[in-house]
Amino acid sequence: MNHVLECLGCRLAQGLEPTHVVYEDEHVTCILVNDPCSEGHSIILPKKHYADVDDLDVETALSVMKASAKLSKGLKTLFHPDGISMMQNGGKFSDLGHYHMHIWARYENDGFSWIDPLDTGARERFTETREVLANAIDNLG
Repeated sequence: MNHVLECLGCRLAQGLEPTHVVYEDEHVTCILVNDPCSEGHSIILPKKHYADVDDLDVETALSVMKASAKLSKGLKTLFHPDGISMMQNGGKFSDLGHYHMHIWARYENDGFSWIDPLDTGARERFTETREVLANAIDNLG
């Protein structure tokens, strides 16, 4: 598959679609979101195709975090928000099918909310979950 032609995220990151670029380096392009939560709401897109965070190479992951810090400082300087939110959705929850991280300014009573999921009983399994997850991570190499 030619990701650059078939993937909207690749086309956006590589400037093949109209965008409003606010920052870029050799690994990422940061653009304003079409339907922003607040002024300056941006997404950070790798220039190479990656589907999820665990697909990123180290250099790209570092560029994503460096870009998020730069965007955060810029949003704070310009808009004086009460805080900053960042969010990344992977798998079937990624509307682009291309890794991207949202970053936007937050304001008290801005209407954005976190809705707690149904009680899954996960709290009762913390000890067991910690053990199996830590072992799974250790076995990754």
